[in-house]
Amino acid sequence: MLATSFTGTLSERQGDSVERIPTPQRLVDWLAVSGLAVGSCTSAQLDLARELRESIHAAATAAATQDALPAAAVEVINNFSAQGRAAAVLTPDGQRRWRLSSTSCVEDALSVIAADAIGIVAGERDGKLALCASPTCRAAFFDTSQSRTRKWCDMNTCGNRQKKARFNANRRASGQPAGRS
Repeated sequence: MLATSFTGTLSERQGDSVERIPTPQRLVDWLAVSGLAVGSCTSAQLDLARELRESIHAAATAAATQDALPAAAVEVINNFSAQGRAAAVLTPDGQRRWRLSSTSCVEDALSVIAADAIGIVAGERDGKLALCASPTCRAAFFDTSQSRTRKWCDMNTCGNRQKKARFNANRRASGQPAGRS
């Protein structure tokens, strides 16, 4: 999901956070990988992107915990969604994709991310919003597993880290040396 992937550009939110879009060029790169290529990005546009990211995270977290959506976050998401120029297109394999024009800017790409967030938070997708079980992460993610019981935002990072910590704790509790880090 585009919106929850975007919120993942700030990871380890409850620990030593890691900013994955520290520069305007890194945002341009992330957008391109996500199918929303833009030509350039300014520092001011990067700040806008981070504002949207944090608003999506706040709304997704509230939705995942079944709390009221924060009014300020809803306003930011709605404003970004309304201001962009992007078109939804149907691919030959029946998928919806977003198309930006050759003159599109960062704000147009952010409007697509905001529109995706609206669909996810409003429950229009098959799946459910959840929060990562890692105490240092707590990222919002969209669980599309059949049972809707996924625990981690990413099994290869948070899930593996938690399973390794539990394994080492169990070994220590039984008097065996912990595994290598």
